[in-house]
Amino acid sequence: MGSFILQKITKKSEDSFALAEMYYSILSVINSLKLTNREIQLLAYSAVKGNLSNANVKEGFKNKYDTSLPTVTNIISRLRKIGVLIKKDRKIIINPVIALDFQQEVHLNIRLYAEAKQEVPNG
Repeated sequence: MGSFILQKITKKSEDSFALAEMYYSILSVINSLKLTNREIQLLAYSAVKGNLSNANVKEGFKNKYDTSLPTVTNIISRLRKIGVLIKKDRKIIINPVIALDFQQEVHLNIRLYAEAKQEVPNG
């Protein structure tokens, strides 16, 4: 593999919501998901408060972020289409592959690399 650059970044967040927002923002950028701020906020809220099938969770998000229930429903629909949210046992939850417990410290290990380009001989 050769040499590599190691960069360690430590970032403190104010609470579990902010930590979850940071995490889903990073996932969005790295995976080119192009999530909006509101979509990231909904994911973070759901990660901390629970499944989005629960009317109290939707209502809590609506009140905290001063939005409407139709907007929340539209965001849920888009996140389901791209596989970030899934339906399991009649509940809408964050895909378990990216669901974390944000009450704990989160350590990410991200490996970024460029694929080696093959030289094409002239001729």
